[in-house]
Amino acid sequence: MTRYQIREAEDRDAEQVTRIFNYYVQQSFGAYPEEPVPVTFFAFLREGAHAFPVIENEVGVIGFGILKPFFPFSTFKDTGSVTYFIAPEYTRSGLGTLLLNTLIDAARERGLHILVASISSRNPQSLNFHKKQGFRECGRLEGVGMKFGERFDVVWMQRDV
Repeated sequence: MTRYQIREAEDRDAEQVTRIFNYYVQQSFGAYPEEPVPVTFFAFLREGAHAFPVIENEVGVIGFGILKPFFPFSTFKDTGSVTYFIAPEYTRSGLGTLLLNTLIDAARERGLHILVASISSRNPQSLNFHKKQGFRECGRLEGVGMKFGERFDVVWMQRDV
């Protein structure tokens, strides 16, 4: 049986986190960039994060999540933004739920009340996952994205912490 550990991201995780992110950049609408990002993108992901947990097993980092402020203004201090990615070979194994619950716990510890997520309309797996996790659609920016020659909406979802 595989054992998993959740811990806060460290500099040594940069390559593995970037590899996971770039899979979704190149293969799906799950990540918004059109081109793979360099390993230095890891610093951008960490910047301003309340929490940046990674999931690892005996092969290394197999998923990561980020909890950040929704906006940098005190009027939004109770709202956080979440994003998370699981290596493709480990999806549909409960790790997304585990990682989201870790982010929810981190949000509660920081006194947040609302979590929001930005999801491509062409990512039905993520939309369904979020619905199952208590998120609801709260806004949609129609046709604002273009990737792989296809337009997509940005769907905003939220849930109470």
